[in-house]
This record gives sequence, C-alpha cells and structure tokens, in this order.
Amino acid sequence: MSIKATIPLSPTTEYYCTANINIYDSSECIRLATQAAAGRYFKLTENEQDQAIEIYLCEDNYSGWLSFEDVKFIQPALTKYQPNSISRSEIQQLIPQVIAFTQTAKIADNYYLWGGTVAPNYDCSGLMQAAFKSVGIWLPRDAYQQEAFVEPVDIQDIQPGDLIFFGTPKKATHVGLYLGDGAYIHSSGKEIGRNGIGIDILSEQGDTVSQSYYKQLRGAGRVIKSYMGNL
Repeated sequence: MSIKATIPLSPTTEYYCTANINIYDSSECIRLATQAAAGRYFKLTENEQDQAIEIYLCEDNYSGWLSFEDVKFIQPALTKYQPNSISRSEIQQLIPQVIAFTQTAKIADNYYLWGGTVAPNYDCSGLMQAAFKSVGIWLPRDAYQQEAFVEPVDIQDIQPGDLIFFGTPKKATHVGLYLGDGAYIHSSGKEIGRNGIGIDILSEQGDTVSQSYYKQLRGAGRVIKSYMGNL
C-alpha cells in the first residue's frame, strides 16, 4: 500500500509538521538536503521510493525526501501557507534581531551540519535562513539561491545584516552575515579549520580561516524583501 494512502487527505493539499524533521536528498535517506522546523508547510508528491516520499516545502520551494518513519509527524493543513509580505524599511529595522539570532546560535554548543536549518547545528545558508526566518523574513535555501535573491551591494558599501558570498567564479558555495567593522558570522566546516559557527574578517590579514574564505570572496547582497515563492 502507498504510504500516501495512509495519510489523511488535506482540504488544502498542504500539510505541516508537528516536530522538527529531516528532509533527505534521496530516497535512501542517508544525506540531509535540509530540515523542516515544527510548523513548516509542505506538499506531498506521488513519488514514493525505497522508504521515503518526495515532498516540496512551501516556504522556499525546496524539494527532498521524507522518511516513512517521520510521516507520523505530519498533519493536514486546514489553511494554505501564506507568504509574509514585508517592506524594505521594516527589514532594516529587524536586522539587529537577525544579528542577535546568529550570535546566540554561536554561543550554543554546535557543529557544522550539511543541510542543517534547525538549532543548534546549521550549515552556512541554513543559519542565514533560520536567522531571517526568526523575524518573519524568508530566504531561499541555498547560498547560490540567496545570492540570486538579494539586491547586489558593492563590497565597499556593505552594512550590518548584508549577506557575504564566497565560492568560485561560477557559483556561490558559502554565505555569511556581515556584522560590521570588517567581521562576518557564519557556520563553516572543519575542513577549513573550524566546525560550527564562528566570526571571521574580510581581510587577507586574518587567521587561516579568514584568509581561506577571503580568497573565495564573490560579493555581497542586501535582503530587501521576503521570498514569496510558495507553491
């Protein structure tokens, strides 16, 4: 029997999760694609393989696989997900709270988790998404998607709360949040000298971690709206 056939029908075709759940990048459910915090909305597809069903998260259009074991944590949504519209000026007023979120996350015992968007363990773009989501602003999921979404800003004109992007000439693969005074906060992996959330500087004069990322600097962008890409 199809696992979907055992799930109550939703009058809106959408569901929400009652607990934090992992979303995997394949039906084998080995490697995380992302996570969904309790309360997030999603749609189920007809695609079932191995021990998982493919889903789409409504808030950021992200797709992945939900383990059959976690189906017990989903419920039909009686109302559809409604994206939050927020003005540019309102976002700027909320930036101190966004920064505070990342600094509080840094204090907690944490490590870099690929696909992590739920406390305490985040990947780079997961930390950015969670920080802005904490004040009602949605960002797309991955670093390259966030880079495409924000308003480009000259690196000489960056302000606290701007996103700083790193990677190759072709694609952003890493993102941090600018704090001011040349410093940014981000979650990075142990292969570059740290395993979790830390603060580095945009300079060739920094420590080994700062230098490594500075060599990969692509540019910066400002969040001026909330992502409205619901399904």
